[in-house]
Amino acid sequence: MAARESRGRAERKSNLTSKRETKAPTRRRKAPPSPAPIRPRDDRLPRTILASLENSKAEDVVAIDVAGKTTLADTMIVATGRSNVHVGAIADHLAKAVRAAGYPTPRLEGLPNCDWVLLDAGDAIVHIFRSEVRQFYNLEKLWSADRPHEVQPARAG
Repeated sequence: MAARESRGRAERKSNLTSKRETKAPTRRRKAPPSPAPIRPRDDRLPRTILASLENSKAEDVVAIDVAGKTTLADTMIVATGRSNVHVGAIADHLAKAVRAAGYPTPRLEGLPNCDWVLLDAGDAIVHIFRSEVRQFYNLEKLWSADRPHEVQPARAG
């Protein structure tokens, strides 16, 4: 019985070595990753948003170019509504305008309270505040600040 087991092991071992020797695995080289295509910046979305905000009588509308400062969006727009109802109406009108312009349905946050509504339309993010809430958070100052390497030296005068 022991002789039979040792002979079986020897046959299996010879089968394994003969397959490895006859078939050499071929390795394929991975192609280097191609750089991400640079897509042209679409100014149609911010124009659509600004027109909608104007039609909705939003106040103190500020557009901030955040391209290069964040990967979240290229443009951040901040606007003010006179009341909670006005903030909600601006957000609803804006979401409909973005969809009508052929863009995907934007994601909305903050609609139940309407103190601060955030509309994420992909390449543009819109913050719609009540006046007191906007003053408290002061996003324009936060996002308009220069990055550390962009600070211009003060001129002696």
